[in-house]
Amino acid sequence: MRAAFILMIAISAVSAQVSARPTLAGRLDTLAVGEYRCALPGDATGAAWQPVEERNFIIGNASTYAAKGGSGTYLLAGGTLTFTRGPMKGIRFQKKGSSTLREIDDQGNLGRLRCVRYIGSR
Repeated sequence: MRAAFILMIAISAVSAQVSARPTLAGRLDTLAVGEYRCALPGDATGAAWQPVEERNFIIGNASTYAAKGGSGTYLLAGGTLTFTRGPMKGIRFQKKGSSTLREIDDQGNLGRLRCVRYIGSR
């Protein structure tokens, strides 16, 4: 009886540790290599898009990127892009289609900023 009780406690402790680990939501992937240009939507009285050049970045091989201020790495899991190192660390985007990204704000809501892979890039 005592051995069964000890075994139950051990199994409970292990399962609690396993469930406390963060999990990735979805399949790991990479972005298409090239330049991504970012903009905010305009309005009916002016330009359709307002470029936000300081948010532009270039995706390289092996989950790397370059932006103003340096370079870093990113993780694309389940359609959510997270910059994990470098000048854009912590910034997140939702992948929409093959070449469009939409920023995710701190509350997890989709923001207005969009970044699109520039056609003239590699």
